[in-house]
Amino acid sequence: MGKLPPMRAPSGYQLAARYRLLQPVGRGGMGTVWRARDELLDRDVAVKEVRLPLVLDEDLRAELCARTEREGRATAMVAHPSVITVFDVITEDDRPWIVMELLKAESLEELVKNSGPQNPQRVAEIGRQVLGALRAVHAKGILHRDVKPSNVLVTEDRAVLTDFGLAALEGDVSITQAGIVLGSAGYIAPERVLGDKASPAADLWSLGATLYTAVEGRGLHGRRTAAAALAALTSGAPIPMERAGPLAPVLRGLLQIDPEARLDAVRAALMLARVAAGGSAEEPITPHRTPRPSAPPVFPSATRKPPHRGQHRAEARPLPRPAPRPSPLPVYPREPHTGEIAAVPVPAQRRRPSEGVHRKPAEYEVTPSPFSRALSNFLKMVLPRRFWPRRLGR
Repeated sequence: MGKLPPMRAPSGYQLAARYRLLQPVGRGGMGTVWRARDELLDRDVAVKEVRLPLVLDEDLRAELCARTEREGRATAMVAHPSVITVFDVITEDDRPWIVMELLKAESLEELVKNSGPQNPQRVAEIGRQVLGALRAVHAKGILHRDVKPSNVLVTEDRAVLTDFGLAALEGDVSITQAGIVLGSAGYIAPERVLGDKASPAADLWSLGATLYTAVEGRGLHGRRTAAAALAALTSGAPIPMERAGPLAPVLRGLLQIDPEARLDAVRAALMLARVAAGGSAEEPITPHRTPRPSAPPVFPSATRKPPHRGQHRAEARPLPRPAPRPSPLPVYPREPHTGEIAAVPVPAQRRRPSEGVHRKPAEYEVTPSPFSRALSNFLKMVLPRRFWPRRLGR
């Protein structure tokens, strides 16, 4: 590949015989964003032109151009209202050009420069939307690696994260030249300054630094280089916050030096939503601990009653014993001189309702008189046995 021209394309340049560049709307370290006209579909679009300085060697320029092509691929993979929409990726003049949607918006950097520090509630709402964009791209394995105020576009009701020029797909072979850290001073996570790989936590730190600038009106520690900002962070001095108000706990959580202690995306989204709604954020900054699992439930055996069964029932009490019933056998009066049973009427036997009709009334044994016994003995003597009366016991 030959050397790439360091200067930007002139106004009126027609890209791919379709997109005519009208005027620049933004500039960054890796190129210029143009307002352009799509003459095929008759609509206005934004075109990003890659512009690299000549001090870079041939290989590094080729690698940075490959990064820009990744921007188009990475951004096109995500459909989210806070992620800029990519229409086309074109390679011309030995460099890629990214065609995107054109928003009638100003960057967060311009908003702070023109209007001063922003209200904490509005900054929290902007942060909530940008964090939603980061969570969407992180879910696709994409790292932005250059979150800063100039890459956040703000409309009346929408905040959009743009400029994925430094985006990298997790798992791809790193194309970063040794000793070079890509990003913007003051918004690079401390671990990246120290040489560690980019991570979702690093994007969250950059988001915290971006929101700090928006609410305080100045960059973190006022340092112009990443090394100076890192030295100020590691000095142990607290981060000065004068205007953050309810947003302060979120900023402290996102700007933790240790990535393990840094506020995660889920809790940060919840806290930002509370501040945006006019409430106060929780005090975070305690690493989330997984609760100890409780003992598994013990299920009763299918063949044995559980030991607790029946404990809720009242204790059984012995039923009172019924009073003894009077004997059903009547006592018959006897004659005072002979001892024989007096002739008295026998009362009718009453049948209990539950008594079956097949039962016979009880027969009562009557003690015979001496005359009856003598008569019975005489009959046994004079009569054959087969003629004995039944009461004599055949």
